[in-house]
Amino acid sequence: MKSMKFKLVSIVLASFCVTTTFAQKKIMLDNFYNNEISSKTGNPFHYIWEDKALSGFSELGDLFQAQGAMLATLKAKPTKANLKSANVFIIVDPDTKLETAHPNFMDKKAADAIANWVKKGGILLMLTNDGKNSELENFNILAAKFGMKFNNVLLHPEIKAEAGMPRNYNSCASINLPNHPLFQGVNKIFLKEVSSISCQSPAKAVLEENGQVLIAEAKFGKGYVLAVGDPWLYNEYIDHAHLTTDFENLKAARNLVHLILSFKK
Repeated sequence: MKSMKFKLVSIVLASFCVTTTFAQKKIMLDNFYNNEISSKTGNPFHYIWEDKALSGFSELGDLFQAQGAMLATLKAKPTKANLKSANVFIIVDPDTKLETAHPNFMDKKAADAIANWVKKGGILLMLTNDGKNSELENFNILAAKFGMKFNNVLLHPEIKAEAGMPRNYNSCASINLPNHPLFQGVNKIFLKEVSSISCQSPAKAVLEENGQVLIAEAKFGKGYVLAVGDPWLYNEYIDHAHLTTDFENLKAARNLVHLILSFKK
């Protein structure tokens, strides 16, 4: 009986330690380079925590919070001071001139601040888009710090279905997934209209198709960078609001959350 009690207490304490560790993690989402304003509401939307529509990141935020992490938003240009408290920094779909009246573009000063933060143990997640829908030229100032370049191309286009037929989700499917923590137990994901990523050291491919890299990673100093040429895990495609049940974006999202939160910083 004593040994059983001891075992139960050990399990509870171990669970408490994991939750406490994750509860100390701050997940900071950029709202400076991605700062689109809805013409309907006049409020910021598109890939932000507060957006609960299909365009938002609220469901991904829920997954982080379910693990005890804290959400935050950075509305200013990244600096050493305002990144200091963050464990994870996520930049999604930097604005083009067509999306925002006065877009904020990445520059060397901000890229240096972000790279130095990563070098000290920060975790950076870069989620862009295809070249038409994401500002890549200036954003590559940051990507280059980690041996990456987002290319001005569009891969995985959705092939239009014939009239009266359901959407052709399989035209955007990836099924030959590598042995990587991001895809543990995952057989099929949806990635639509993606920019490819060129890699040189320290970057390396995570997901590659037909010689084109869709997802890349880099260890940089004490930190880690994961890059995807697509916003990927926003509400519309994180679960099955639209996707058929054979797609496992939600499982991949949970893996992503676990991977990011497993780093010590």
